[in-house]
Amino acid sequence: MKIVLRADVENLGRKGDLVEVADGYARNYLVPRGLALRATPGVQKQADAMRRNREARDRREREAAQAVAATLAGRTVTVAARAGEGGKLFGSVTASDIAQALHEQLGAEVDRRRVELDEPLKELGTAEVRVRLHADVVATVAVEVVAQD
Repeated sequence: MKIVLRADVENLGRKGDLVEVADGYARNYLVPRGLALRATPGVQKQADAMRRNREARDRREREAAQAVAATLAGRTVTVAARAGEGGKLFGSVTASDIAQALHEQLGAEVDRRRVELDEPLKELGTAEVRVRLHADVVATVAVEVVAQD
């Protein structure tokens, strides 16, 4: 059965996509939950409009992310943390700390979940940190961890 998705469905498609699924899946799961509509000519026109709106929104978000990435590219942010002898920190520098430093020092609003940090920074020094601003846009920022006075 051909259906038009009204919402993003994992492993199936995104809002506005025209997909072919098993009759039972459409009748018993997708349509009753409001996730899809049976594909008719009128619904297909609505799907085209949804798809165009999604593409326009994605384009705007990508452009905004590229603008933020341009401000972050090649920049260094400094994060102060309490440290003991040998440069070991008494805690760690987390993605939240880095996002806050980006906002305070560079004026870039970055969600902490966008900061790709394999594990928290636990030593003084400089580390390269990736910030995924959009699915297609990634910026690299140098984070310098310094001892707090």
